Amino acid sequence: MTPMKSLPRLVAELVGTAFLLAAVVGSGIMAERLSDGNVGLALLANAIATGATLTALILTFGPVSGAHFNPAVTLADASQGGLVWSDVPGYLVAQVIGAFAGVALAHLMFDLRLFSASLHVRTGGSQWLSEGVATFGLLAVIWGCSRRRSEAVPFAVGAYIVGAYWFTASTSFANPAVTLARGWTDTFAGIRPGDVGGFVVAQLLGAAAATALFRWLVPSLPATAVDVVVPRNDVDVKAERESLRSRQMSRSSREDQ
Repeated sequence: MTPMKSLPRLVAELVGTAFLLAAVVGSGIMAERLSDGNVGLALLANAIATGATLTALILTFGPVSGAHFNPAVTLADASQGGLVWSDVPGYLVAQVIGAFAGVALAHLMFDLRLFSASLHVRTGGSQWLSEGVATFGLLAVIWGCSRRRSEAVPFAVGAYIVGAYWFTASTSFANPAVTLARGWTDTFAGIRPGDVGGFVVAQLLGAAAATALFRWLVPSLPATAVDVVVPRNDVDVKAERESLRSRQMSRSSREDQ
């Protein structure tokens, strides 16, 4: 794909990821300030705000870039042919830049330093297992819905993230770019920079396991089918599908004659 055609997709990934991080960090700051020390209430507010914002962002940017906002999702998508590998580096860079921009934006909105290393310790086997489970579940939701009910993906993903905040010990980061950026916010949503590596490894392993499982459980429909379902709602893929539909209809019309 030419740079001019890919630029809108990269901008969509950058802006979408920035807003996602602004929601995660900003709602965490607001929740902590208003909850009067009630950590459970703060987590509930943080989870609801994140899930709702993520749903809206997927609906908004999905038609442009697929609304990955997550390197694990991008790598999984490319591994199944939903995204060409030459586009992957651009997606990853846009997501990481967007994640840090979102943290900075949240800090500025709440009159904090642009970046501050987190002191929030998140390490150990239970935390790593939680991140593997959280990311496995996220990719399972994406693959399961996108291959059979693609219109449900934004709502299913948002709902899953709200739930995963509560049933995982790590509060479900499930995203390497998000994890990297949250290392630089010493707020409710932060993670100590030294703990980031373990989270990222667990996330990538969870994403790979879910992708492998769902490749067997719910295989993609044949590429030649008119009603092919792909994990992303990409403009170029839509055009290809319409072209395929037109050719098949034209061929059927000639055979009828």
